[in-house]
Amino acid sequence: MIDLKQIQKDVYQNKLDKGFNVTDINKEFCLTYGEMAEAYEAWRKKKDDVGEEIADVVIYLLGLSEILNINLESELLKKINKNKHREYQIIDGVNTRVKEYEEK
Repeated sequence: MIDLKQIQKDVYQNKLDKGFNVTDINKEFCLTYGEMAEAYEAWRKKKDDVGEEIADVVIYLLGLSEILNINLESELLKKINKNKHREYQIIDGVNTRVKEYEEK
C-alpha cells in the first residue's frame, strides 16, 4: 500500500525545489482544472498518454491538498465510506440519491 500523505509531501517538496507555485490557491485550482481538461482531450482524441494526463491531475490534487494542509488519504477514505452507504434509485431515468449516510 502506498503512503499518500508522504506522496503529498514529496509532491509539495518537488514544487518548492522546481520553483512552482505553492501560495496562490486560486491558481492551483485553475491549473488542476487545466490538467483535467488535458486528460479529457487525451481520452477524447484516443491518445496513448491518458494515464499520464490523469496522473498529472492527481499530482496537482496532492500538491493542493498539502498546500491546504488537508490529509487527502483520510478524506478519500471517509468519502469512499460515505458513498458506499448511500442509496440510489433510478428516477425518471436519472440515478438519484434517495438515502444519505448517517454518521453515528
